[in-house]
Amino acid sequence: MKKQILLVDDEQPVLDALRRMLRSERHVWDITCVNRGEAAWKLLMENHFDGLVSDIRMPGMSGLDLLERIQETEKTKGLPVVMLTGLATRDVKRKALDMGATDLLNKPVEPEDLVARLRSVLRLKTYQDELKSHNELLEQRVHERTSDLFHARLDIIWRLGKTAEHRDDATGNHVVRVGCISRLVAEALDMDHDFVETLFLAAPLHDIGKIGIPDAVLFKPGPLTSSEWKVMKQHCQIGSRILRENCKAETAFRKWQGQSVRGDHEVRDNPVLEMGASIALTHHEKWDGTGYPHGLSGEEIPLASCIVAIADVFDAMTTARPYKEPFPDDVAFEILRNGRGSHFAPDVYAAFMSTLPEIQSIREQFADGVIVPQEMEGMEHETNLVC
Repeated sequence: MKKQILLVDDEQPVLDALRRMLRSERHVWDITCVNRGEAAWKLLMENHFDGLVSDIRMPGMSGLDLLERIQETEKTKGLPVVMLTGLATRDVKRKALDMGATDLLNKPVEPEDLVARLRSVLRLKTYQDELKSHNELLEQRVHERTSDLFHARLDIIWRLGKTAEHRDDATGNHVVRVGCISRLVAEALDMDHDFVETLFLAAPLHDIGKIGIPDAVLFKPGPLTSSEWKVMKQHCQIGSRILRENCKAETAFRKWQGQSVRGDHEVRDNPVLEMGASIALTHHEKWDGTGYPHGLSGEEIPLASCIVAIADVFDAMTTARPYKEPFPDDVAFEILRNGRGSHFAPDVYAAFMSTLPEIQSIREQFADGVIVPQEMEGMEHETNLVC
């Protein structure tokens, strides 16, 4: 395709002379001539041009005015501009170059100089366009690869959450509901999108440590003994270790790849697993410091864990478990209200209560459908919930 060249000069004889100078290149260049800066700008907005030759001094929109608009507009930014001037003032020439002019030629222009300069700037423009196209292709490939890796990592996280869900099968969609409810509460607290999204993904991992709890304890149809309760509490540390510490497979893979082996406490680049590990460890801490495993209190407890705690307890109370029937909603709300400021962070409790209609929708959408065994009917409510 021919290159499109736009010539701008307010003197018609000069335009005619420039066109004659470029006649030898008419087999590769199409030439358009205008005698006003405003007309040139209109053409630039409506058409594609590969190069511009413009006088500096013109009535109305000067060459420098035109150059400024070209540099400030995305459509024309990067267009090669050769400025023509009969001015001997160095300041004007320097200003034109500083504003983005590709080259300068003094009037009267020698035909050989004009052709050579245009060839040069057009060749440079071709290289720049090719480089830009190549970079855009690379960026697209990087974006696709990054997207593939992101979704692969998400898929692994889903599988981790599903592992916890299958291990604690009696709770069915518990981990799904906890994730959804946690998202609603975080949004009610006006947390930023990144926090809400990370919490939504990490919350279902809160009980992954139950993988390490014996069936006799996890599925016991009744209250736990003190020794069994001690074992049950260990799911917090187990979950944290699963999500945070190195595993043998990672160590072997890194050695095979010639990479250094990461320490267990080295900062990782997966915010979901980092938040998930924190939640797994601290979602049973209580606002007044009476929780476990470390007796944290108040703002010592991560906000994500405070949010998951109330979502977890509420869902545990209102769904069937091996050791109890679901609590009626009014009983569950009373327990939550009594736990405000002791078990639950006050602001998190308020945010939770503000989202009750949406929470009810989540409960209906992800209901377990678990049939409570008849021998469990009539069992008194247990307030020491294994959530």
